[in-house]
Amino acid sequence: MATTRLDRAQVVDTALRLLNEVGLDGLTLRRIAKELNVQAPALYWHFKNKQELLDEMATAIYRRMHEERPIVAGTWQEQLAESSRRLRQTLLGLRDGAKVFSGSRFTDAGHAQSLDAHLRVFVEAGYPVGLAARASFIAFTYTLGFVIEEQAVHPMPGERAPGYDVAERAEFIGSEFPLAVEVGPDLFHDYGDRFEEGLRVIVAGLEATLLASPAPSSQASQPA
Repeated sequence: MATTRLDRAQVVDTALRLLNEVGLDGLTLRRIAKELNVQAPALYWHFKNKQELLDEMATAIYRRMHEERPIVAGTWQEQLAESSRRLRQTLLGLRDGAKVFSGSRFTDAGHAQSLDAHLRVFVEAGYPVGLAARASFIAFTYTLGFVIEEQAVHPMPGERAPGYDVAERAEFIGSEFPLAVEVGPDLFHDYGDRFEEGLRVIVAGLEATLLASPAPSSQASQPA
């Protein structure tokens, strides 16, 4: 087999491309090595295990997301919602994208600039940076969880996984439980509208609870 000089970026680019073909479960270091025409041990010079590769993939996903179209700061409500929309759209472009991103650790500090700018919008509105971080985490975890469930039904745009047909679900449940049958369309259709609905709930909830009262500007925490 021909010897190929590899770098981490080449491995990650190949892994992201294969992800759309085989999904997360099918994405193995051996499969990536075969695609690159190298022996599997060659990849271990760059990644000790699959999780290290997923960390690098998540880092690349985040980097590309912000390089393509940086988010323009507005109010904290606008920025929180737009950041969540951007993340959802990015993850939907990759098979199992949300699963790759969830629980992964960034491998460089490249995300710090966009995170700092995001938090600064809250701080300049009078909120301590700790509250800003917690509010953002709530929206972030909502987005990840939503997309994981969305991709279970639609692994890729225009693709529908077996087992989520509303009519078949209704027949499976039976007429004994009419309310459970009735909610089928609400559970498995119109994900874009439902995501926006959830964002409105989160923003309204943050306004009413965690971020109900901005701190006086003299007491607002400054980011490190």
